[in-house]
Amino acid sequence: MNDAPHPTAAPDPARAPQARVFELLGSGPGGLSEAEAARRLAAHGPNETQTGLRAGPLGTLLELFGNPLVLMLLAAATLSGILGDRAGAGIIVAMVLLSVMLNYVLSYRSKRAAERLREGIAPAASVCRDGAWRDVPRRTLVPGDLIRLAAGDRVPADARVLEARELHVQQSALTGESAPEEKDACGQPQGPAGAEARHLVFLGTSVIAGTATAVVLATGNDTAFGDVAARLSERPPPTEFERGLAGFARLITVR
Repeated sequence: MNDAPHPTAAPDPARAPQARVFELLGSGPGGLSEAEAARRLAAHGPNETQTGLRAGPLGTLLELFGNPLVLMLLAAATLSGILGDRAGAGIIVAMVLLSVMLNYVLSYRSKRAAERLREGIAPAASVCRDGAWRDVPRRTLVPGDLIRLAAGDRVPADARVLEARELHVQQSALTGESAPEEKDACGQPQGPAGAEARHLVFLGTSVIAGTATAVVLATGNDTAFGDVAARLSERPPPTEFERGLAGFARLITVR
């Protein structure tokens, strides 16, 4: 019988007792050293919410017209025209154009929503490195960095509040709620580590009042904001019109 102890997962710094947060993140009251921050930046990548290359208007149209369903319908329209059924060919082409236009509008809206989210992120952050406070480009933040927040700031990364004074944060970028949420330090967090957690602040949200010191938990695509931006950049699920068009395509191809 094997009595060896089973390995246990490391505690989540977002939910661990505050006394252990620095230990779990490999940081301290003086923040990270510049050398350690550089090493972590190389490991984690820049604090950017990259969701892949975004095609321009022409690229998006070519992508939509390259859809196998669209190509199949255009081939069916061409064949109908050759066989003399111009009315049928015209109907198919009209349906294809309507489908492409609808998808183009949905894709454009999703991309613009993701871009507006990214535009709201602050370009710089106040961080403690080697025991001294300085302003650094927000994209260079890494997990374990110690940051300061004040009224008017955009939160530069997902972070855990260590000290706070009358801190209120608007989280509409994540939750859609315009009412500011009060945030403060918590020695022993309870409940989920989501936007409702009083001891956590999130990339892209706005500090409405108060000040705080916090330690970075996640950056870039690993943040809650990165998850929202990625979902906005995904192709929307098929609409009822698209499903009907697919059924029509199957119908005409078996005729």
